[in-house]
Amino acid sequence: MYIDSHCHLDKLDLSPYDNNFSAMLAAAFDRDISRLLCVSIDLEQFKGMYQLIQDQPKVFASLGVHPLHVENEAAIVSVQSLLDGVKQHSKIVAIGETGLDYYYQSQTKELQQQSFINHLCAADQLCMPVIVHTRDAREDTLSLIRAHGGDSGGVLHCFTESLEMAKAALDMNYLISFSGIVTFRNAQELRDVVKAIPLENILIETDAPYLAPIPYRGKKNEPKYVVEVAQCIADLKGVSVEKVAEATSENFYRLFSKAAQLDGIPSCG
Repeated sequence: MYIDSHCHLDKLDLSPYDNNFSAMLAAAFDRDISRLLCVSIDLEQFKGMYQLIQDQPKVFASLGVHPLHVENEAAIVSVQSLLDGVKQHSKIVAIGETGLDYYYQSQTKELQQQSFINHLCAADQLCMPVIVHTRDAREDTLSLIRAHGGDSGGVLHCFTESLEMAKAALDMNYLISFSGIVTFRNAQELRDVVKAIPLENILIETDAPYLAPIPYRGKKNEPKYVVEVAQCIADLKGVSVEKVAEATSENFYRLFSKAAQLDGIPSCG
């Protein structure tokens, strides 16, 4: 059974399913996707996202503001608002998506950094993991995690960075999550990272509706395609895809302990 550890279900194109959200989920479940983590990118959009998934027992949620949504001082989410949000919504298992993205908006570096710090501090107080987006900000991302991150760790999602960054993250109790990018023809360096780090430190994701894996590249992504990500990792590791599904599911529950609690799993190692 596979777990899509990062998707944006409120952003999906449901037209292939006659705009039926449950039908889209059923298509994922038919491919043995057992659980999904629906990731927040904006507090204003969170309410609608949560309403969409709140009655779905196989879908968890996160709470946070994506760095590209931190465009001004008013967009910086406070620690208290994150604490309150988690208290009010029982399906939240992580803080994020947060982090740093200097590729698109380098002019907002200081704002992104303060937002990231607030997320890290809230997660530390809640003993929850953090979902981190990082692009063109390797040193600052690692530095802020070291300075403000808690013992609960987190995940560098949709990883596209260097092996050195991955190893540094692993040393801080972070997992590395790979998306459909790992299947792209021009992603050999990323595949080398997959080969170099232990399977026990890896998660799989779609980041749907973005970044559909080969052979679906160019189409809208959706959770059922996480199987292709798992298969690519299995091929690179020289193990069965079932082994990847089992290991990454165990990794998911070990990191997202609230999800394990909600699913009645007494111990995650």
